[in-house]
Amino acid sequence: MSDPTEANGTAGPTEAAGRHVRVVLVDDHRMFRTGVQAEIGQTAQTGVEVVGEAADVDQAVTVITATRPEVVLLDVHLPGGGGVEVLRRCAALMADTEQPVRFLALSVSDAAEDVIGVIRGGARGYVTKTITGTDLVDSVFRVQEGDAVFSPRLAGFVLDAFASTDAPPVDEDLDRLTQREREVLRLIARGYAYKEIAKQLYISVKTVESHVSAVLRKLQLSNRHELTRWATARRLV
Repeated sequence: MSDPTEANGTAGPTEAAGRHVRVVLVDDHRMFRTGVQAEIGQTAQTGVEVVGEAADVDQAVTVITATRPEVVLLDVHLPGGGGVEVLRRCAALMADTEQPVRFLALSVSDAAEDVIGVIRGGARGYVTKTITGTDLVDSVFRVQEGDAVFSPRLAGFVLDAFASTDAPPVDEDLDRLTQREREVLRLIARGYAYKEIAKQLYISVKTVESHVSAVLRKLQLSNRHELTRWATARRLV
């Protein structure tokens, strides 16, 4: 979202008329969760009731199971296995015909592999954190109703993936990297400075440096220029 720390009341009182949805927020950054809560969680105005929050996979499964929300806003990159692991462990809740729990991915990442991964896992949609509060509220209600929701251009990734009957090739080098390392890799390859990456991912510059060192070591590369060529060759940029 453009500024998750500000509650600007973009969803007017008339928008909540006759609508109500129970939501759980799953994101490993507390400040972002607080911002989303402030932006969309004013139930009287938006119709969205935030009934729980979680910062990692285990917490997410526990909170979702206990609260049985109608929609879960799920980050892709989480400690404990990521959003895909949450989806796997909540498969029975998604399959419940009487009270299904539906998932909407909300992530900073716009990488095709992340989008396709959570959609294959059962998520109903995928939006990026540049989304406005008003659009996020609308997306939540659409997912509650069973619609598929995507940020512009991301739907193309899904259509392309499911139009092909061939399984994607396994890249053993890429599989060595954690989800966070892949995210840092893509941003480095796009020319982001360490400070820009830290701001984008809500982590420290020191943590970015640690991830870059780990990526270079695992891929047996010497510098960020080689890393950029490697990522470009695999169309990860």
